[in-house]
Amino acid sequence: MPHHAIIMLLSGVGIPLLAALNARLGANIGSPAAAAFVLFLVALSATLVAMLITGGTAALQTLGAQPKHLFIAGLFVAFYVLAVTYIAPAFGVGNAVFFVLLGQLVSAAAIDHFGLFGATATSLSPLRIAGILVMAVGVALTQFAPRG
Repeated sequence: MPHHAIIMLLSGVGIPLLAALNARLGANIGSPAAAAFVLFLVALSATLVAMLITGGTAALQTLGAQPKHLFIAGLFVAFYVLAVTYIAPAFGVGNAVFFVLLGQLVSAAAIDHFGLFGATATSLSPLRIAGILVMAVGVALTQFAPRG
């Protein structure tokens, strides 16, 4: 499934781009909240087009039967966008994304280890812990190493 890796790599590329672009928009218009609102309008439009193209509209009929806690995901997206839009201009996009990546490493490891939310359970072995630590140190080195 190499195409999955490529798609996720591109998604990862998009996170700092999203942060930088939306932070700049928020600073330019004087309202990070308004910039986040515009971002969500654009995202809603894009997902609506994707849903229409892929025929996903029928799936909307099953929403009422879904566990209500699954809808909290939207709050996490809103929190991320608002947080990065407010904080990145003062803290730096690199620093903001560094802490986002650190949080992602920790939460992804916990979700996988406990098989939360239907994820395939993958034990948090000493080798996986070492790998996560190496990734965290690597990301930290890119952010906090002396600039040349």
